[in-house]
Order: sequence, then C-alpha cells, then structure tokens
Amino acid sequence: MITRTVLSKAMSGTADPPLLPLPDRVAELLSERARFAATHASWADERVGTDDLLVGLADKIWKNKRVPDLEDLVVARPAEATGRPAWEEFIALDEVLSGIGEAADERLAFQASFPIHG
Repeated sequence: MITRTVLSKAMSGTADPPLLPLPDRVAELLSERARFAATHASWADERVGTDDLLVGLADKIWKNKRVPDLEDLVVARPAEATGRPAWEEFIALDEVLSGIGEAADERLAFQASFPIHG
C-alpha cells in the first residue's frame, strides 16, 4: 500500500487542513531552483546558463561519470571570461573532478544503504 505524502496531498488539494499558498517570493525562489531539475540533463541546449551546466556536471561527477562534451562546455565559460586557453582551465577542473570522483563508489554505497521505499 502506498502512503500519500503531505506533498502529494497538497498537490492534489486533499491536505487536511488545507495548506496556505506560498508567499510570492518563496514560490519564485522555488521555481528558479526547480529549473535545475529540467536543465541539468539538457546541457547541450545553448540557452542553458553556466549555473545549469555546473549542476549537470556535479550530478555526473557525483557518480564519477565523465562527460567530455559537458566538461568542454563548462571549461569554455571561464576560458572565455579570463582569456586563458581552454586546456589550462580544463587541467584545473580535471584535478577537482578527479578528486571528487574518486570517492564516488563509497558515496553511492552509503546513499544506497538508505532505501527510498517502504
């Protein structure tokens, strides 16, 4: 049997007591941040901003997945801003990503030890 969460009840309008609407600024902040759920996997779209690319990169490197096309897009932003060659920016980024990625197996095993169902 699936237990309905407070959020699912609120979304369906069946929360008791009814939930009050969010203040406008809170709703605005949530919608700004919620875009990452949509854009972090669609980084090839030229309209995606630097912050969206970084969220996508973080999502990949958390699992130690290296995606050269995404890394190239991320590296291009600071290279363009600083005038440094992209390869120099990549070397600096690669060192950071490698360090984060090395602990991925341990991180993912820990995360998997907490079931999300039942």
